[in-house]
Order: sequence, then structure tokens, then C-alpha cells
Amino acid sequence: MKSSISIRRLQTGVAALILSALCVSVHAQSGDTVYQPQVGQSGKDVVWVPTNNELVNKMLETAKVTKDDLVYDLGAGDGKIAIAAARNHGARAIGIEFNPEMAALAKRNAERAGVADKVTIINGDIFKEDFSKATVVTMYLLPELNLRLRPTLLKMKPGTRLVTNSFTMGDWEPDEHVNASSTGFGGSSGYFWIVPAQVGGEWSFDGMDGNARVRVNITQKYQKIGGTITVGDQTQPLLEPRVVGAEMQFRYMASSGQLQVVKATLGEGGTLKGQVGNYSSNSFEARRVGN
Repeated sequence: MKSSISIRRLQTGVAALILSALCVSVHAQSGDTVYQPQVGQSGKDVVWVPTNNELVNKMLETAKVTKDDLVYDLGAGDGKIAIAAARNHGARAIGIEFNPEMAALAKRNAERAGVADKVTIINGDIFKEDFSKATVVTMYLLPELNLRLRPTLLKMKPGTRLVTNSFTMGDWEPDEHVNASSTGFGGSSGYFWIVPAQVGGEWSFDGMDGNARVRVNITQKYQKIGGTITVGDQTQPLLEPRVVGAEMQFRYMASSGQLQVVKATLGEGGTLKGQVGNYSSNSFEARRVGN
């Protein structure tokens, strides 16, 4: 009997120690002796819920963050995502957080994590701060806020990677879904996009298909494109058209009767430069009609 009681006391004691350790861990993650944020506390347009660690890792992995990236976390909270981008991927990271106490906590967290040289926390408004130089943008915002940001995000440099926790961008379909096995507070899934080049419109191609007069009309909705190509007086649909970042590709039937692959890149000057097939001698340049 004494042995049984001792075992039960030992089990109870171990359980208490585990619970105590978990409480300490949660306490350590949620704040410090200066400021203790509460899950669900109100902020500007949102409530604060920290992204769980597994999903943070999945989001950054899906975006393929490297040491060459500049990551902006919109609504940085306690700085968790910005710190993970710097500590686990070597990236420079900037978090924008509206709550001054939370922003100060995020700065202290970055210092404690040993990444203060790579992480900057701005106490500011995500709708007013300039994050146009980001190569990766992370967000855990409500759907209506994502939609407010969408026009700004679509104007960012083609190839910029965007990843959200839990919420979409309306009818802008994601390029990829992000899933974590963990559940509960902090989300278990997210979405990933690559900002597409804006290639919609009519283009005049020079140096293509034996220097014949070539016009390409492209229709575009986000990263989905379609359209036609006119070589001389023959018009045909673009085959397998796609745009990923600044890169566009499609197929068409050349005047020679051969199926050709066209690859082009939208440059900063607004011109498309590329080649037909795999030979650089078949290079071309295209400009929007009317420009």
C-alpha cells in the first residue's frame, strides 16, 4: 500500500513538474518581465494570436527563404516570424508592428535570440510603411486586411513571394497551400503566392519567326494568362501559357510548321526579352503596342 501511494505521489509530482515546465515555456514565449501580451488581446484591426512554431517553419520553407532575402512580416507581434527567418534561414528581416509595447517586446526577443543584427522591428502601420523592397512578405491578418493590401502586393516586384497564415487573398488563387500537422491556436495552414509580372495587353514582337510581323494579345487575371499570337495574317491561340514571377512562357505553331516554345522575361523598362526555342540566336524583344 505504501509503495502504491508513493508511486501515485511520484506520478502526481512528475505531472506537476511537466505542467509547471509547460507554463514556464508558454510564459517565456508570450512575453517577459517588462510586458506580457495576452492571446486574443485587441490591436489595430486585429487581435493578437501568435503563429505556432511548426507553421512558422512551414511558411518560411515554402517561401524558400535564404540568406539573400529581405523578409517583411506585416503585423509582427512578438517578432516570432522575423526572428525565425533570421535565425533559421540567415535572412534579413523587418517586422512592422502597430502596438508600441509589442514592438518593444519583439526587439527584446530579437536581442535574446542573438539576431538583433539581422532583425529590425518598426513600430508602425502596415498600410503606411513602405515594404516594397521585400523579397518575401509574411502575414497573419484577417481576410479583409489581406484584400486591402492586395493591390499593393500585386504592384511589388515580380517574383516577390507572399505567404499567409490561415487566410486567402479573395479570388487571387494561391500558387501553393501550406499545411502543418499542429492544430489549435496559431493556425495549422496557410497560402503561398508569387507576385506575377503584369503582361496583359497587346505586344509587338521584333526578331521573331523570321522577322515576320508578330503580334501577341495576352489576357491576364493574376498569375493566369491566355491569348493569341498573330504571325503575318495567321492568328492562333497561345498554347500552355503561364507566367511565374517575371518569367512568361507559351507555345505556338511557327510558320515552318514546327511547335515552338517562347520564353521571355519582363524587364524593368517594361519590355519583354526572350528567345524562341533553346538557341540565343532566336532572341527577340517585345514592346506593348502604343508604348
